[in-house]
Amino acid sequence: MIPVILSGGSGTRLWPLSRKMYPKQFFPLVSDKTMFQETLLRVKDVAPKKPVIIANSEQRFMAAENLRQLDVDEFTILLEEQGRNTAPAIAAAAMQAMESDKDAVLLVLPADHTIGNLDALASASHKAEELARKGYLVVFGIKPDSPHTGYGYIESGKSIDDGALKLKNFKEKPDLETAKVYVSKDEYSWNSGMFVFKASVYLEQLRKFEPDIIKHVQEALNKGHEDLDFYRLDNDAFSKAKDISIDYAVMEKTDKGVVVPLDADWCDVGSWNSLWGVLSKDENGNVCKGDVLAHDSKNSYIHAENKLVATLGIEDLVIVDTKDALLVACKDRVDEVKNIVAELNSKGRKEGQHHRTVYRPWGHYDSIDFGARDQVKRITVNPGQKLSIQMHHHRAEHWIVVKGTAKVTKGEEQLMVSENQSVYLPLGVVHALENPGKIALELIEVQTGSYLGEDDIVRFEDLYGRS
Repeated sequence: MIPVILSGGSGTRLWPLSRKMYPKQFFPLVSDKTMFQETLLRVKDVAPKKPVIIANSEQRFMAAENLRQLDVDEFTILLEEQGRNTAPAIAAAAMQAMESDKDAVLLVLPADHTIGNLDALASASHKAEELARKGYLVVFGIKPDSPHTGYGYIESGKSIDDGALKLKNFKEKPDLETAKVYVSKDEYSWNSGMFVFKASVYLEQLRKFEPDIIKHVQEALNKGHEDLDFYRLDNDAFSKAKDISIDYAVMEKTDKGVVVPLDADWCDVGSWNSLWGVLSKDENGNVCKGDVLAHDSKNSYIHAENKLVATLGIEDLVIVDTKDALLVACKDRVDEVKNIVAELNSKGRKEGQHHRTVYRPWGHYDSIDFGARDQVKRITVNPGQKLSIQMHHHRAEHWIVVKGTAKVTKGEEQLMVSENQSVYLPLGVVHALENPGKIALELIEVQTGSYLGEDDIVRFEDLYGRS
């Protein structure tokens, strides 16, 4: 099978940690690996072929860096400028897979799930592959252990094969009373959002129910182009594809749908409450990350990124502190965090989209202080990486190296600047910064000028294809 990793989401319910420009799947939330990496690792033996990854264009370098860290050097990353939900995204992956294998079987996985029992996943995946090769569209159904209102449900019918059931209906996320009814009946399971099917069968069914999606996605592939290690879908064509999930577009309508039960300690880490549920807790039921002092506090998730967080006499709370935002919420209300993000975005607040630390293909920077005509950043450049050759119309810059060695282009000069040394770059001077060493380069940048926005950059040359 070919693993297809859906990795374009923004994870708004895990704000303020997860944001559009750095979403939850690229954080190590449950182990020392990111959730994206965990997804790749858990299927490497079940689906050993070259993975196909669907990613948002703005997250492309994060996905590529995650693959590099795992020493995965064969992959396909399809880039979408704007998400159109799972039906078009999976269609693009299916079409791409069929270019090299007309009988390709896809194992479709979101990048933000956790699975504790990998043997159970492997067994269910092999069963699903057998069914897929017979022409079925398989969805994994998770045996529910509680009346969860944050998951959709699947209603199954009669057995059609050993270990497989006929798919009858999909049910939207229910209220608590309805969820209790579902859990009490054997024919209901949680909708995992994980699928197995032949690419050709999926496209045939999608063409039957949503033919316009086929047309627009095929055009997006045909008019797309390679960009470094990525393949960019044509945005004009792809944006015309209907914004719809695979559940609504195909699985609710097809007569080829089957359910393979999966009991593998699965969790869709979609909210702070669900993340609290899968992590190890202290004797008081708390999950504490970072510098935390929790006194007389119970059953809470406390995340300290930037400072000491102390709690006293709290219960059933989520507290998440980042460099530029603090969330305090009742655990039973955390699904509503997405409403906070919507309000931030409607007001044009950057905290809904960006972290204070901004990641770039060469490394990252942290805006640690700013005033009306000055800004201070801490810049980290990865070994062997280089920022674009550029200039600014409105600001001058002063770089002080605090770790490593910098190779600096300053007009016609080439300078080597080491720890405790600095270089001044006047307004209008063409310049570049490179890390020629084997360790990360860290420097403090002091900007001064009448305008300090990131759009005051004129690029002359860039390794990463940015205009």
